[in-house]
Amino acid sequence: MVETVSSTLEKPIKASVNYLNFYYGGKVHALKDINMPVSEKQVTALIGPSGCGKTTLLRCFNRMHDLYPGNRYRGEIALQPDGINLLSNKVDPIEVRMRISMVFQRPNPFPKSIYENVAYGLRVRGESKRGVIDEKVEKALRDSALWNEVKDRLNDLAFNLSGGQQQRLCIARALATDPEIILFDEPTSALDPIATASIEELIVQLKKTVTILIVTHNMQQAARVSDYTAFMYLGELVEFDMTEDIFNHPSKPQTADYVSGRFG
Repeated sequence: MVETVSSTLEKPIKASVNYLNFYYGGKVHALKDINMPVSEKQVTALIGPSGCGKTTLLRCFNRMHDLYPGNRYRGEIALQPDGINLLSNKVDPIEVRMRISMVFQRPNPFPKSIYENVAYGLRVRGESKRGVIDEKVEKALRDSALWNEVKDRLNDLAFNLSGGQQQRLCIARALATDPEIILFDEPTSALDPIATASIEELIVQLKKTVTILIVTHNMQQAARVSDYTAFMYLGELVEFDMTEDIFNHPSKPQTADYVSGRFG
């Protein structure tokens, strides 16, 4: 079991993963006794080779695994400050997904207008006042650095946007419901270098107001955008520390081999 560095976190803990285990179909033991703090209004990167459990862990936070029968959690993810266990059967997964938004690998705008894409989560929550929706849509688009590019064509189909713009639209959609945490699952893997740089700059800006977890295969990206990094291997958390220390002074040989490119 890895020792965490919660005593050295510079910000309060927004969530804590405590002895988390996850089983696909009740049989495949995909996550094994994961213990990890998530610092508030910071970026935490999950790194490791393909199949190590990064995305599996990420999707535990918003209960995406509930969408498939037979999957099973053991342990907890405690969301602070109220200490609620996000994995509890007493907690509504839909409400969890409102509090914890997700942005996927490839842009996935809905077949709706730019405006309705951002307004979607608000309507699901029951918001019906046009003025409130207008205000939140504009704020989300501004916060995702997209407003100036789309303010005169909010009724256009989202599919008319470029790939990078579509991904920023998906970020705006995630922001509109005022989430406490945003999960990014390799958000730039389908984008060109210019769009990638734009998304990375946006992530750094967003941490001023929201807690972020990001899965990435790109070591340079993890080093650029994250404050803390968790290195995973074969479903286990090998090492968790400040990003600078993970990349410059890793304490585990496996971590050193991975970040230096000797395996993975």
